[in-house]
Amino acid sequence: MLSKSTVRRSIIIGALALSTAAFAQSVGERSGANSVLGIAPKTGDFVSQAALSDMTEIEASRLAAERGPASQKSFANQMVTDHSKTSSELKDLVSSSKVGVAIPTTLDKSHQSKIDSLKAAKPDRFAAEYKSMQVAAHKDAVSLFERYADKGDNLAIKTWAAKTLPDLKHHLEMAQALPEK
Repeated sequence: MLSKSTVRRSIIIGALALSTAAFAQSVGERSGANSVLGIAPKTGDFVSQAALSDMTEIEASRLAAERGPASQKSFANQMVTDHSKTSSELKDLVSSSKVGVAIPTTLDKSHQSKIDSLKAAKPDRFAAEYKSMQVAAHKDAVSLFERYADKGDNLAIKTWAAKTLPDLKHHLEMAQALPEK
C-alpha cells in the first residue's frame, strides 16, 4: 500500500509533467510542489517570491508595530528593518546581475489576502494571527532560500541566498518564540 505522501508526490509530479517546462516551474513554486519535492526555483520565481515575501513581512510587521502587544513590537520593528534591507539588496543584485527579471512592486492576491486577514484580526486575536503568519512565512522563506542557495542557476543570486539564509533561520526561531497575547 502506498503512503499518502507517496501518492501526493506522484500526483504533483504528474501534474507538473503535463505542463510546459517553464509554466510547471512557476506553478510548482506557487503551489508549494517544488518545496515538497526539493526542487530549486528558477531565478525569476526565486526573485519574485523573495520580493513578495519581503513586502509581506514589512507590511505585516508595520501593522504589528502599530497594533500588536508590546511583547511583539521589537520583533516587528526588526522585521521591517531586516526585510527592507534584503529588499534593497535584492533589487541591487538583480539590477547589477542583469538577469532580466522584473521584481514585483505590489503584493499579489495571495499575499495581499494574508495582510487583509491580519488587518481584520480582532484585537484579542491579533498577536496570535501575527505569530502564526510570521512562523509560516519564515518557514516558506527558509525553504525557498535553501533550495535556491543549493541548486540555483545564477551564481550571484545563489551566493546572496546562501548569505541571507542564516538570518531567515534566526527570524524563524524568533517568530516561533513570539507570545500569542
